[in-house]
Order: sequence, then C-alpha cells, then structure tokens
Amino acid sequence: MLFAQALLALCLVSAQQLLVPRNMPFGVAGPPSPVVAEVAARVGLDLTSYQDQSAVTAAADRGELYGAYVSDGSADTLIVVPAKSFFAQTELEPAFVAAAHELGRPLTVQTVKPLASTDPVGAVTALLLLPLLIGGYLAAVLVYKAAHGTAAAPWRAVILAGYALVGALLTDLIAGLGIGAYSSSHFWPLLPCFWLVTSAVALAAAALQAMVGRMGTLLVAVLFIVVGGPPAGGLGTYLLPVYWRNIGVIFPPQSAVTLINHVLYFGGSDISTPLVVLFLYAFAGIAVIAWYGRIRPARAAARSAGREADATPPTSPRRPPPNSRRALIGILVALGICAVMQCLFATTYMSASHAPKATNLPFGAVGTSPVLPAAEKNISLKVTQYPNEAAAKTAMDEARVFGALISSGTSNTLIVVPSMSDLAPLDLAVKFEDAAKATGQTLKVQQYAPTPLVAKDPFGLVQALMLVPLLIGGYMSSTLLMAATGRAAGRWRAAQLAGFAVVSGLVIDLIVCYWLQGFPSSKFWITWPICSLIVAVVAFVAAILQKLLGPVGTLVTVVVMILFGNPSSGGATGVPYLPAFWRDIGPYLPPRNGYVLLHHTIYFDGHGTGQALTTLLVYLGVAAAVLIVLDLRRPEAAVPVDATEAAAMAVPIGASP
Repeated sequence: MLFAQALLALCLVSAQQLLVPRNMPFGVAGPPSPVVAEVAARVGLDLTSYQDQSAVTAAADRGELYGAYVSDGSADTLIVVPAKSFFAQTELEPAFVAAAHELGRPLTVQTVKPLASTDPVGAVTALLLLPLLIGGYLAAVLVYKAAHGTAAAPWRAVILAGYALVGALLTDLIAGLGIGAYSSSHFWPLLPCFWLVTSAVALAAAALQAMVGRMGTLLVAVLFIVVGGPPAGGLGTYLLPVYWRNIGVIFPPQSAVTLINHVLYFGGSDISTPLVVLFLYAFAGIAVIAWYGRIRPARAAARSAGREADATPPTSPRRPPPNSRRALIGILVALGICAVMQCLFATTYMSASHAPKATNLPFGAVGTSPVLPAAEKNISLKVTQYPNEAAAKTAMDEARVFGALISSGTSNTLIVVPSMSDLAPLDLAVKFEDAAKATGQTLKVQQYAPTPLVAKDPFGLVQALMLVPLLIGGYMSSTLLMAATGRAAGRWRAAQLAGFAVVSGLVIDLIVCYWLQGFPSSKFWITWPICSLIVAVVAFVAAILQKLLGPVGTLVTVVVMILFGNPSSGGATGVPYLPAFWRDIGPYLPPRNGYVLLHHTIYFDGHGTGQALTTLLVYLGVAAAVLIVLDLRRPEAAVPVDATEAAAMAVPIGASP
C-alpha cells in the first residue's frame, strides 16, 4: 500500500505541478518579429512559419497550434486558441502583450475557437475522461470477478463492448443533455468517441487479465490510470513535462483527451493518431480475448477429443456448466454496479467543476471607487471594507479574502492573492480591468502572498493533487488489512491503521516536499501530522463501514470520500467557485477540511484552520471510539477478500486526475 500510495503521489504531482509551455506548437507569419524572439527566449515554443495570416489562422482553426503571431510593417496580431488550452492562453497572451508593450509594437489579440460558456476554463474534456476511463476499467474488473475468471471468457469481448456502448450513452446523456456541459449538437458526434474510449480500456484490461490472471487487473490499474492518467493532458498536452507527454502517448487516456477535445471544438480535425491508438488497443484486446477464450480452448478440446476417441466410445454432448446461469446473473449485477459508478463520476465531478463561477467571493476594499460597483456587475463579491491597505493585507495574511481594491482618488490598485486560488487572480484581474475601462479609471494589478508559492508550484495546485493519494491511502489501508486478515475487525485494528497513517503521511510528505519540491521545506514537519491525520480519518471511517457492511463498506467509503467529498473540497480553485450544493456539503466531509487544513497551514501559517482541524479531530475521535467498540463487542465472521482484487478495485477509483 505504501508503494502504491507513493507511486500515485509521485505521478500525479510530478506530471501536473508545473504546467508551463514546453515545445508548444506555435505559428508565425510575416517578417521575423523581435516580440516573438523575446517571448520564445523565455517560453518553450516550437515555432512553425506560415505563408500569411490566413494560413496560420486555418492551422489554428484545425487545432494544430496553441497560438500564433502575425507581424507586418505597422501592427501585429496575436492569435490565441482557448479551446486548445485555456491555461496555455493565460501563459501566452500576457507574455506577448508585455513584450509588445516593452518593444513599442501595437498588438491586437484575436481569438480563434473560443470556449463555450458552459466550459469557460476548458475543463470539460478532462472531466469526461473520468467516467469513460473508470467505466471501462471497472467493467473489465467486475465482469472478470463475477465470472470467476473463466465463465464469461468466450463472450467477454461482446459483453464489454456492449457495456461500453451503454456506458458511453449514459455519460453522453448525463454530461451533455443533463448537466449541459456541452451543446446538444455534440451528442451524436461524441457518442462513438465515448464508446471507443471505454471499449479500448475495457478490452485491453480484459486481455491483460486473460494473460496474467488477477495480477492483470492490478497491472491495468497501474499502467492505464496511475501512470497513464496524469499525462492525459486535459489542460493541454504541451504544458506537461516532456517525459510525461511522451509517456502519455502510448496509453489510452492522452489519445482519448485529444479525440474528445478535437471533436468537441475543432470539428473532428486531426484525430487520426488518437483513433489509431485507441483502435489498436481495442483490436489487440479482442484478439487476445479470442485466443484465450475460444481458439486455445478449442484446440485443446480437439486434441483431448482425439485422444479419448481412441480409448472410449463417443459420448453425448456435454451440458453447460450448472453455474452458467448464476454467472450470467452475477455479470449483469456487476455491470449494473459499474453503470451506477460511471453515472456518479459523470455527474459529480462534471456538475461541480465544469463551469466555475464565483459566488460571494470574499473581497476587501479600501476607500471608494466606481470601479468596484462596475466590477460587481460581472462577478459576485462579498465585500468587506478596511480602513487602510495594511488592514486589507492582514486579512489576506489570515486567508479571509481573495483580493482587495485599494482606491485613492482616480488611482486604483487591485491586489490579488495567487496562493488562495489558481483562478481567482485571473478572474478578478479581467473583471476589474474591464470595469476600469468602462468607468475611465486607471487600475494597477499587484500580487501579494503571505508565503510565496514555490517555483515548482506556481499555480498552487500541489495540495489538491496530494490530497488524492492521502484519501486513497486511507480507505485502501483498511481494505487491504481486511483482505490480509480475512476479517473486517480485530483487537488491534485501530492501532494498526493509526500506525500506517503515521508512516504513509511521512512518505507522502517526503515525496512532495523534498523530492518534488511542491511546497516550502520549512513546512515539512507541520505537514507530516496533517497528512497522517487525513489518512487516519478516512481509514477509520472505512473500517467502520467495512465492519458493518463487509466489502461493500469500501464502495460506500469511495462514494462518500471520492465521489462527493473530493469534488466538494474546492481544491486549488477555491470553495467560492463551487455550485451551491457542493459548497453546502463540503464542510461536513473530511476532504474539504483536509484540504483547507493542509493548504492554509502551508501558505497562511495556519490561519483559518480552526473549523477544519476541529472537524477532522471529531471524525477521528468518534470513529476510533466506534471502531474499538465494534471490534471488541460485535461478533465477527470471516470476510473473503482477495488482496490483489481489493487493491485493483480501490486504486483507480480515486486515482484519475
């Protein structure tokens, strides 16, 4: 479990902690521009020359470029492509605007392929990957388990492809027509894409199971989800570290993201490579399943029949195994569970994160200015007046506001806090700059952070990323302990889980702090007990549910902690950007309290953590007491759980970024 947890933390954080352009495809047209040279010297761009603006615009329109720069004698044009990557635009546009200003070049920004209003930050593509990837994987795992590894072998490919179509249809209905994450016109174009992605994952997983048995299940979880999931590139493939981008090419998730993104925003152009990769996985899976399920058994039966014919008279055809009907019922039940989980993934994460919009964003103000009421027309703020700038910065130090407007006559300074949210500083800057232009005021934007973000985490993403292995480590430790002992209780169960929490918290802390440099090293010692506390709380809750419900308790824990708790945590974007339902349930679940305690301790010296710490300690104390009572007094029957299956089931459900 420690190894799995460490590998997951290493992959998730190292792949996504530093999203900056790396060899990013970028077009240029016209004579060489000093602006492009200035930016290219500081930003990783792969420049391609085009004949004219029309040619470079057409390339951007096909999704081949993340942006382009067109220069001529009098003025320049920067072409941005938000649909290719919203975060790439936030990197490229400010860099080019600043360079053009320094060099005295007039610059016009032109947008090609803007994002839909239902997908303002380009998150929908990555969010669609979650149910498709998990649905395909779980279908293979549950069918294999329900069929006891053999009963469904001849028909496994048909069963999985059939489920993939059902899962794709459910995902399309929920995300598109239900939640409205994309327009209804994309329903039919995306359906075959969803089917292909789910089929490729399910069939490839089943093929590995056929070749190596139960270990194939765990192998698929590690390859497709723990290792293949982080470099999927949902926020932009060329923002990933180069080695992660190259690793991602050989796994289905990255091809799935490219396929969905180009069908959703680029009319299906430039999708031949992802189609080839996904079809290869699907066809290879079918071939392996056919060999192990039909061809090899038929040859073995023919050889056996030939030997028996020489020794015994012919016999009547064998009847089907008496448990075939039971296996069929088991498969249908397993696929029903898989469909429910896929629907939950399609619903929870998409509804919580596809269109972040601030509601009552805590904000400070010093003085009066027409800029503030003008900005409030476009962003929901909860404004608190402060007597001076020092008081406003004290509120920022204590994590009480996301920014402040300091007004003095016609001069206005907007102070944003990048360590509070990855999105709020940009959101506030755009809204207040528009308001300043509308009111004829001058505005200066300034960043302020009590503890500056580290160089390896410039957007403050690390705490949200490291929360995932902590949550998974909690319920997996309890699950694997149950598998190892064959029982969901034991006199020393609470002590064993607490000991694991202490060690695993240290492991995650060491990897993220010292190896990956994801937060200041001065916070190492205070972060260790927080990580251990999060693991212990989840482990104790899982142990209680497993004691009461058996192995089903693991599934309930996953639903509570991963499917509802994690989306409601607010993550790096912040709680004010969550829809009402997710804002309201978050305070009662461990993930949000764990994230707030972790994040505010590292970057705000522990301010604003009282409620989160109290909630987690109450969870820990009550759960420990209940667990001890149940272990000592409640009679316990053996719980048959295979450790490999338990690990394979538990890891991927929370591992996808």
